[in-house]
Amino acid sequence: MLIEVSSSPSTAIVVINASIKNNVTILISHTHTHDNPIAKTVHHVVHVTSTEAELFAMRCSINQASNHNNISKIIIITNSIHVARKIFDPSSHPFQVHSVAILAEL
Repeated sequence: MLIEVSSSPSTAIVVINASIKNNVTILISHTHTHDNPIAKTVHHVVHVTSTEAELFAMRCSINQASNHNNISKIIIITNSIHVARKIFDPSSHPFQVHSVAILAEL
């Protein structure tokens, strides 16, 4: 199914991963559309949680993908579904700044 969807030129696929080692969070984001890379982003951040780092990566990737006029669908692939759910969590939480920015972009 992912292969069929990814062959559409109006679909962007975003792959995100974050890890923490020695209080340094490294997050990598790859954004592709129709077999063409749009962006690869690597961030090194000190003293943030992996949740905040992954929300930031989602925010940047969604922003990059939505800036292309022909993108009508964005698929995010992450190993942290609990982080992705924070985007749509209307309750008050420490990462709400990123959630609001992502929803505004969408």
